Amino acid sequence: MLAAVLIREKKMGQKSRWVPYISRLPQPAEMHSSIFWGEDELSMIRCSAVHQETVKQKAQIEKDFSFVAQAFKQHCPIVTERPDLEDFMYAYALVGSRAWENSKRISLIPFADFMNHDGLSASIVLRDEDNQLSEVTADRNYSPGDEVFIKYGEFSNATLMLDFGFTFPYNIHDEVQIQMDVPNDDPLRNMKLGLLQTHHTRTVKDINIFHSSCDTFTIKEVKSAIGKGKGIPQSLRAFARVLCCIIPQELNDLSKEAAQNDGRLARLPFKDGNRELEAHKILLSHINRLIEDHSVCIKEMEECYFVSQRFAVRRQMARDLLYGELRVLRSAAEWLNHYCTTLLSETM
Repeated sequence: MLAAVLIREKKMGQKSRWVPYISRLPQPAEMHSSIFWGEDELSMIRCSAVHQETVKQKAQIEKDFSFVAQAFKQHCPIVTERPDLEDFMYAYALVGSRAWENSKRISLIPFADFMNHDGLSASIVLRDEDNQLSEVTADRNYSPGDEVFIKYGEFSNATLMLDFGFTFPYNIHDEVQIQMDVPNDDPLRNMKLGLLQTHHTRTVKDINIFHSSCDTFTIKEVKSAIGKGKGIPQSLRAFARVLCCIIPQELNDLSKEAAQNDGRLARLPFKDGNRELEAHKILLSHINRLIEDHSVCIKEMEECYFVSQRFAVRRQMARDLLYGELRVLRSAAEWLNHYCTTLLSETM
């Protein structure tokens, strides 16, 4: 594991051949990935899926550390100072935010990983595995002293916060993960779960899949309230159609419809406009609750007085995350409102 190698080299101090590189890596106090946040700081983003994902990642790091600690004990007896969990979390975050990965290996590339991210950058990073070289082709002319940026990827603030430790005030790639489930008291719960399991699909354009009674879907910003609703995944709308079914025949009809088309469940609007309206009202109600949750978190966060520079940085990151997610949720709500209003006028 690369994190373990980094720990070993750091413990070697001046004896390490990599000391010029390691000495220039960010120090723990400069790391702001959400895995380093305390409970009070994490509470600022409790309404976001990033909170739950951070808790899961920290638990995985602790699990991985138990194996690394044992490996150090067995294979590195000359290292007198054993790594602790904080050492490992620091190394883990450095690797997660700076490493380059291909089909064969994961590696840290000195100098190349010092370049910061710009979502609009068109700079190209090329790697020559045979000659162990990395080359960056700039996207424009640079003057002496200008900072050269590269593009890590089309990442939302949620990903940037969790994996890299920074955010942007306005990120065009922002998205929101939401969870929908089949209620335990639904009389048709078992039938619905069986149908969802049978018809789960995965495509390039729609990566959300049905896998349990609680499914996660990713919403992107909907650009127009009167458009086709691009940004709201079809699988989410399909899940809502399944949820609103109240008799077994409705579910059987959905299953037959899927078999007659491409196999995907509930991808076509209900022929009954009232049922289609009910399905999308379920979605709108759920998203409105998320909007309210985000608004409450933002209000509480804005009332907090920062007591340190570190807290100030992390509060700004929380603001960027929550305001971006709120923008996405509101765009989805506006489209659903328009869609429901149109359906209502057609059924009257």
